[in-house]
Amino acid sequence: MSKLCIAGLGMIGGSLAAALKQSGHAGDIVALVRSESTGRRGQELGFIDGFSTDPAEVVTDADIIMLAVPMLSMREQLTAIKPHLKSSAIITDAGSVKAPFIEDARAVLDDMSRVVPGHPIAGREKTGVDAADASLYQNKRVLLTPLPETDEAATEVVRKLWESTGAQVEALGPEQHDRVLAATSHLPHVLAFALVDMLAKQQESEEIFRYSAGGFKDFTRIASSDPIMWRDVCLTNRDALLQAMDNLDIHLKQLRQAIDGRDGDTLEATFARARKARDEHI
Repeated sequence: MSKLCIAGLGMIGGSLAAALKQSGHAGDIVALVRSESTGRRGQELGFIDGFSTDPAEVVTDADIIMLAVPMLSMREQLTAIKPHLKSSAIITDAGSVKAPFIEDARAVLDDMSRVVPGHPIAGREKTGVDAADASLYQNKRVLLTPLPETDEAATEVVRKLWESTGAQVEALGPEQHDRVLAATSHLPHVLAFALVDMLAKQQESEEIFRYSAGGFKDFTRIASSDPIMWRDVCLTNRDALLQAMDNLDIHLKQLRQAIDGRDGDTLEATFARARKARDEHI
């Protein structure tokens, strides 16, 4: 039996708690929260057994600490929990960028052998504990990026924790993780935010949004995501995201040139390649 402390009971942390409760997790699940109202709501929903705004009350006897807070809050959270950690406690996270979390952990913690960085490739545009869903991680990938010094037994504990939610767990290097996610997750969010913001600034924005088609709504759904979370993702994965944006910029300029030059063959070939790649891999 192990006690889990989730620091940050939003949609990600709340969904983990809900999924573990649904799967029959044997140990207590508690939350370290900024707001008591969030903790009370988590208890009302049956996700957690207890909560506190004070790390000393929920971290001290925890066997696993899951950090599910915005990326730029990770170091602050690690600093807050460090004095209360027992020596055998495993620290893991659900952050969207891995290299900065590892840097923060190295700066704060004296021992990295019990640190297992991770990232569930799942989420929704809604935020807060009321958006939590016990089925969120079913058949979704969770990427763990253990370090050379990470204890294998600690990694296995975190692996089993995620597998009990129905997730498929894989291992990946932190730098590769950040490059891949910059292109497949972080860039699409930036594009959705940028497109909606651009249209909102236009004089006829009300008409544009009123008559938007299903494709527009599907593509821009993620623009309803948490601005603070995505601000932090962009700033902490800056280099990889800028590279992905530069690559897209080159591709867009090629498409613009084809449209301007009425080059239907290039457009059709590009669209056909894109459709084939998506149908085969997604």
